Amino acid sequence: MHFPISMALPARFAGPLPERCDVVVIGGGVIGVMTAWFLAERGLRVVVCEKGRVAGEQSSRNWGWIRQQGRDPAELPIMIESLRLWQGLAQSLRNPFSFRQTGVLYLANREESLARYEDWLCHARDQGLDSRMLGRRELAERLPGAADLWQGALFTASDAQAEPWAAVPALAAGAVERGVTIIEDCAVRAIDLEAGRVVGVATERGRIRAPEVVLAGGAWSSIFARAHGVDLPQLSVLASVAQTDPLPEVHPGAAADDEFAFRRREDGGYTIAGGSEHDFFIGPDAFRHFFKYRKAVKKDFLNTHYRWLAPRNYPDAWNTPRTWSKGAPTPFEAIRVLNPSPNLATLSRAAAAFGRAFPGVGRPRIRATWAGMIDTMPDVVPVIDRAPRLPGLTIATGMSGHGFGIGPGVGRVVADLVCGREVGHDLTRFRLSRFSDGSEIVLGPSL
Repeated sequence: MHFPISMALPARFAGPLPERCDVVVIGGGVIGVMTAWFLAERGLRVVVCEKGRVAGEQSSRNWGWIRQQGRDPAELPIMIESLRLWQGLAQSLRNPFSFRQTGVLYLANREESLARYEDWLCHARDQGLDSRMLGRRELAERLPGAADLWQGALFTASDAQAEPWAAVPALAAGAVERGVTIIEDCAVRAIDLEAGRVVGVATERGRIRAPEVVLAGGAWSSIFARAHGVDLPQLSVLASVAQTDPLPEVHPGAAADDEFAFRRREDGGYTIAGGSEHDFFIGPDAFRHFFKYRKAVKKDFLNTHYRWLAPRNYPDAWNTPRTWSKGAPTPFEAIRVLNPSPNLATLSRAAAAFGRAFPGVGRPRIRATWAGMIDTMPDVVPVIDRAPRLPGLTIATGMSGHGFGIGPGVGRVVADLVCGREVGHDLTRFRLSRFSDGSEIVLGPSL
């Protein structure tokens, strides 16, 4: 299959709804699935409730990069662990998702880009990564036939890739084999509380008693959290992606510059995108959180196409309810899978840039296009934290376009956070309170 997962596919996971369990995970993306995987390994009874299809949203619509390169320094240790986990997962599951370590290249169109890459290298060296700078000559040897467009590049040979629409369902099947119950077409409508503490969830199919809940709802996390009095300043951006026909190989891995990004696929084609170019729908939450996002808006203004009206029932659409009763249908049932229309102009520019960069190959023919809604935070790093005002709730969201690659590592961390075990990483950067305790918003690197 070469397309993102959607509601056109039949449900694969239809585990029975139990009366009780130890942990309910809301959301069947890579974060939710891997959290459930590790919770089950720790002996807990886990239920994953997915309103639509496992990996139906951004977990199957991303670029398929598994990169350490360019990560926020606080994310980097978790990402290094995540890469090790990907290696083990590929081996234990017999690699049905084409995991391979083919490297990631960041191509510098300008001297300023080279300087940013050099600055980031100190973090790579601190963590013992194999990241290094490539000059023009070495870059030309690595990309034979490429036009002379770049000043140099940042390269991490150990970085990897996988096919996202194959990976996350395979991981979900592995989680089921380890005892996890996954239920598709099962939206969680609300958290049940007693004396201010989590005691379970109300789903469209009935109630589940559980002392712990993990919110890993991707683009829907903010609206769910707000309905329970938790202010989560998350917004979503639309990222457009395309699949090309088979083409000659120009690089076995993934690469990006200011104008386009690509990944060599196992089927001989490429996944291509517009680099940092994306679309943003302006809605009531965008106004509510504007001041928290002003640094990100200023930095990324020229790469963003602003749209005034989100499609009906989208998370930040003007008509989307912000409150609802437990017994009534919710916004999560109105749209089972976010399936936004891609920006074809963005993808046309990306295809043209690919053709200019590799004139011997030329402009690729596009076989398929799609888009996804990326859950992002004001500082472009996630929230991984216990909800301070709602004992029993753990939040793991706002992966900001980094979730697929770091998913196994975050899943392990969240599982141990829920269990009250030592997580092995400093999570201070990911605390929810950073948006309300007067802390300065510090943007993560947009390399």
